Amino acid sequence: MKYVYGLALLGCLIFWSSCRNDFESVPSTGNLEFSKDTVYLDTVFTNIGSSTYNLKVYNRSDEDINIPSVRLGTGESSYYRLNVDGVPGKIFENVQIMAKDSIFIFIETTADITNFPADESRFLYTDQILFDSGANQQQVELVTLVQDAVFLFPEDLGNGMFETLNLGKDDDGEPILIEGFFLDDTELTFTNEKPYVIYGFAAVGAGKTLTVEPGARVHFHADSGILVANTGSIKANGLPSSDPELLENEIIFEGDRLEPDFSDIPGQWLTIWLTAGSTNNEFSYTTIKNSAVGILMDANDGDETLTLKNVQIYNSANIGLLARTGNVYGENMVINNAGQSALACSIGGTYTFNHCTFANYWTGSFRSFPAVTLDNILNETSGIDLNASFNNCIVYGNEQRELGLVPSNSSAQFNFNFTNSLIRFEDPNGDFSDDPNYQFENNALYTNSVLNVDPAFQDTEMNNFNIEKDVSGAENIGITPTVPPVPVDLNGTVRANPSDAGAYESIVFPDDGN
Repeated sequence: MKYVYGLALLGCLIFWSSCRNDFESVPSTGNLEFSKDTVYLDTVFTNIGSSTYNLKVYNRSDEDINIPSVRLGTGESSYYRLNVDGVPGKIFENVQIMAKDSIFIFIETTADITNFPADESRFLYTDQILFDSGANQQQVELVTLVQDAVFLFPEDLGNGMFETLNLGKDDDGEPILIEGFFLDDTELTFTNEKPYVIYGFAAVGAGKTLTVEPGARVHFHADSGILVANTGSIKANGLPSSDPELLENEIIFEGDRLEPDFSDIPGQWLTIWLTAGSTNNEFSYTTIKNSAVGILMDANDGDETLTLKNVQIYNSANIGLLARTGNVYGENMVINNAGQSALACSIGGTYTFNHCTFANYWTGSFRSFPAVTLDNILNETSGIDLNASFNNCIVYGNEQRELGLVPSNSSAQFNFNFTNSLIRFEDPNGDFSDDPNYQFENNALYTNSVLNVDPAFQDTEMNNFNIEKDVSGAENIGITPTVPPVPVDLNGTVRANPSDAGAYESIVFPDDGN
């Protein structure tokens, strides 16, 4: 009998709960509350979906309510998409919210700029979410900026296959293929008229030059990059910007997610790969951010294969600048925030860096590599000569030892010198006291260089490596001029004599009011 009573009670409960929404909710009276009155969806490229944004809708009353309709203002033709309490769509009827409860609405958009005015490359797209109608209608505004772009991508070959680039053969004789395409002659100049969005690897062919003009913005989809082939070149030469906030003349390479939440996320795209045999590659007034490897420089042709002036590389998942047997000159460079090293000069090569700041304040996970690493190792028994010169540079970070020197077990030369530079290398247990490469009192290796003195960077989390006047350990320790001379710093400030080490002359930091 108890079993029968239990079933009867359970049946009543099920019946009561199933009928509750139909008979006990009351119509909405226009007293809904919202977590925001306008939802701003950040800038998106045409035909690329946005991130998902959310809106919370509250029923503050003591009664369950029924909203007769929740819909987008332009209905099914809207470029916005909704998900109301787990149900996707654009128009919804009889949406219920329990007393003292709330529901979530998730919002996305994908807009086609060709449907907007033909003379607009940026278009503000708006709509509304309308709750109910007539006197009880409430609304939440939706706003996003749609940006036109030049899209470059490999050809779709059908059956899920896309155009590929052949990188040679692996140890088993099989071809090494990556998804990518060669830029044709009409695509070898990137202007500042529209941003560029690249899918896969955009390759510069043999004997060709990719010219990136001042003010150009180049965005990469996941697993994408630029590849410069044997005898090819890239010349990305920006100009100083009159407004340091706008950077209107600077060239920027970054990912294709424009939302602020993605502005400093490492590893969103792969790399700018200067393959063996590429030559006369140039970057100036350029920022490279949020890649796996900022620039990968493979080998050299006996001449200077890569020149970097006023270049900043930030937020690299692995390495900011990786040069393997490279021939590289850099000045007024700043590299920071890499999962491994900011700068890695590997398998020998020839390098000169004047007034550069190589820092690493990586906080994403454990880091076992110093900010700067040098090696001349080819394999277990042989190496390639290394000649590296650092003048008026800063090598610093949030680890005790930010300089790693790894010579090969061969007769290959391992030559380096840090002149008038500031280096962080703390060895409290004397683990490196017998290593001849870390004898910092050796003037032949460390000429007038300073050890373990705070450079007093302005804001490492914001990649701001200005140094503070009358505080920085890098102040007045440089020589002027270097060879070749670097008369102005990354801000365009004329260098003093003696100059400061690093990419910046010291400044008085603004008063933060505290």
